[in-house]
Amino acid sequence: MNYAICNETFQDWPFEKAFAYARECGYTGVEIAPFTINENVFDIRPEQRTTICQQIKDADLKCVGLHWLLAKTEGFYLTTADADVRKATGAYLAELARLCRELDGDIMVLGSPFQRNLLPEISHEQAMEFAKDTISQAMPVLEDLGVTLALEPLGPGEGDFLNTAASGIELAKMVDSPNCRLHLDVKAMSSETEPIADVIRASKEWIAHFHANDPNLLGPGMGEVDFEPIFKALKDIEYSDWVSVEVFDYKPGAETICTESLRYMREIEAKVSAV
Repeated sequence: MNYAICNETFQDWPFEKAFAYARECGYTGVEIAPFTINENVFDIRPEQRTTICQQIKDADLKCVGLHWLLAKTEGFYLTTADADVRKATGAYLAELARLCRELDGDIMVLGSPFQRNLLPEISHEQAMEFAKDTISQAMPVLEDLGVTLALEPLGPGEGDFLNTAASGIELAKMVDSPNCRLHLDVKAMSSETEPIADVIRASKEWIAHFHANDPNLLGPGMGEVDFEPIFKALKDIEYSDWVSVEVFDYKPGAETICTESLRYMREIEAKVSAV
């Protein structure tokens, strides 16, 4: 298993300090939220991209890629009937792919519920078609750069579009690109009707990336979710890519989140490997 940490976990830490600490804890990858660099990707200067890429390498980390793609942005929407907005959103995703590659990453996790929830008088079927169109406009750039867009289903507490892994796979099939696949998140899967392990096994052909967390918004092992069947399912499907820790409650502090999450995941991985 390859373990990464999402960089917004460190809040106001300088990048250099955050990356060095993540590596010291034992992580080998870091996942970047673009808004931690600049709220608009077009305003992230070439020299900033080069510097951050080097900081990641200097810490002996690998950049996994990007997540929170449309957070803190304005004027973008995946499922709108407005063709101009869809075009602008597709162009923004393409520029994010350029940033991702310039940081030496190759995964972009597309959650962004506030830019995809169903708008008035838009049916779910129409929203799927609009989302397909938006994403498809960005796919030539992603394919050219070798960047994968991983669609992230989210629970009904966060939105009303793409609430299940099955719907994420359906949209990926509609986009019909090898660079459009599925992202799974433990917190989100906790709202599905099937056990998390079953969702993982049913999605095995589509999973490109994985987030470890808990419905209580903290890290793995810091809540009620038992990760042993989850890691057993990942082992069964021979998933060998990144598992990134993503939390939403930062009150325990970056040090505690980093160390306790990794300690727990390594403990569970050892148990599963011993079986």
